[in-house]
Amino acid sequence: METKEIVSENNVKEKVHIKEKRIIPLDGLEGLKQNFSSDALSGFLVFLLAMPLSLGIAKASDFPAIYGLVTAIIGGVLVSFFAGSRLTIKGPAAGLIVICSGAVAAFGGGEIGWHLTLGAIVVAGIVQALFGVLKLGKLADFFPGAAIHGMLAAIGLIIMSKQIHTLLGIDPKMLKGKEPLELFAMIPDSLVHENAHLAEIGIACLLIMIGFSFVKNKSLKKIPAPLVVLIIAIPLGYILHVKTEGAVANFSLVKIGSIFDSFKNGLINADFSGLSSNAGEFVEYVILFALIGSLESLLTAKAIDGLDPYKRKSDFNKDLIAVGLGNTLSGLLGGLPMISEVARSSANVGNGAKTRWANFFHGLFLLIAVVVAVPLIEMIPNAALAAMLIFVGFRLAHPKEFIHMWHIGKEQFAIFTITVVTTISTDLLIGVGTGIVLEMLMNVINGCSIGGLFKTRSTLIKKTENDYLVKVEGELVFSNILGFKKLFLTIPAGKNVIVDVSSASIVDHTSIVTLNGLVEDYKDADGNVHVIGFDHHKQLGHAPTSTRLIKKAI
Repeated sequence: METKEIVSENNVKEKVHIKEKRIIPLDGLEGLKQNFSSDALSGFLVFLLAMPLSLGIAKASDFPAIYGLVTAIIGGVLVSFFAGSRLTIKGPAAGLIVICSGAVAAFGGGEIGWHLTLGAIVVAGIVQALFGVLKLGKLADFFPGAAIHGMLAAIGLIIMSKQIHTLLGIDPKMLKGKEPLELFAMIPDSLVHENAHLAEIGIACLLIMIGFSFVKNKSLKKIPAPLVVLIIAIPLGYILHVKTEGAVANFSLVKIGSIFDSFKNGLINADFSGLSSNAGEFVEYVILFALIGSLESLLTAKAIDGLDPYKRKSDFNKDLIAVGLGNTLSGLLGGLPMISEVARSSANVGNGAKTRWANFFHGLFLLIAVVVAVPLIEMIPNAALAAMLIFVGFRLAHPKEFIHMWHIGKEQFAIFTITVVTTISTDLLIGVGTGIVLEMLMNVINGCSIGGLFKTRSTLIKKTENDYLVKVEGELVFSNILGFKKLFLTIPAGKNVIVDVSSASIVDHTSIVTLNGLVEDYKDADGNVHVIGFDHHKQLGHAPTSTRLIKKAI
């Protein structure tokens, strides 16, 4: 996720904002009439991207494949009406694969594990909705950036650790119960025992995904790479007869069945007995689904707001409520947890979507597909889905992420790397918790007092009717930034604001990123902000968002 450079009087030039008058698209039914063609087209293009990814995410999560589509349908057709963000696409996410598959395994695996996992998803959905009711949409600001990026990189590595074997045509039974490090260790053996035809399809699809990432032509970039993968993979599977290759016929192609047959035994698939029989694990996974899902969704909504050409701002609390209610329904029916998914949402903006109706149309096209196109969907080789997920995992754990964190500072790189290693070795909750504790410890080592970890000392001074000064003293770190943000947001729009950090003993990386966001948002609302005082500080890295320590404290 990109962060903009902070505006300071030392080393970053002031950005020039040229206000372009844009007519804000209408919402509701009027918005549907006004923007039908652009939103329907974007929804269709996102549908082409979402269908194979939703299937792949469901299978990687050890859920029945069709319920990946059910999740995306609910996220589009229903949640779009209540969401607090206009351009995000709601659906299953690769970032939650690790939690879903872990929950299924922890609850006994197979169909029983799936049903019990659904119970945890339902409760987590209710918790998410309560987060929104309690106005905890600011939750994302509390988590240190290095820990978040470390968690996402670890998720990417874990996804790749399993999908590499699927791409090579290895029987999924051989992977049962294996931890990520064991799966990585198995790669040489899988290469020796690959299924040639499935591996050929998988490698070809992976090369397509990689090749499309280098395409610069704007027209070609609008073609979803997963669509090209399907156009190549389905005929290849037919030509190579992967469906009839003996034992591999059981796992060579996607199997989803009829959506009507999926509910022939009733609409409700969630089982809540895990709350009594596996109480500890049930609570752990409720926390993981609610916390990590909310965090990823909020971060995506913030990122897509930055891409919105009309500079509209999401209501994060309303969005949490909508996603929470969507997850509650999805879990009851048998689906995965949904979030505001970043790749599909970015594609939605790039395709020219104007309103929430694009998300609705993406869900509607998915619904039509599962009703009329199941025979075609079941011609997709699983190796092709694995190739897409490997590419998604690689992007999460791209070497550029490690280089970027080193550029920000050695202390941020250490937090990032240890979070990655801890998450892979243990689980997400321990990994993220370790990152948070390490960030606090690092801030204390860098001069932050214990009391200053959670209390910000900032003063707002109204100098004239149009001029305000925000004076920061003491520490400004990720764990107290919410207090500063609350104070800053009390400034009326359209004023001249100076933020003076010259007396701050430490301003950490996460706080600088948050401060930068506040500055950009205020400027978008026709205000002027200048951040001064960083010439009194030393950077711990080479990036403009590196942690700053006051010089006399060094």
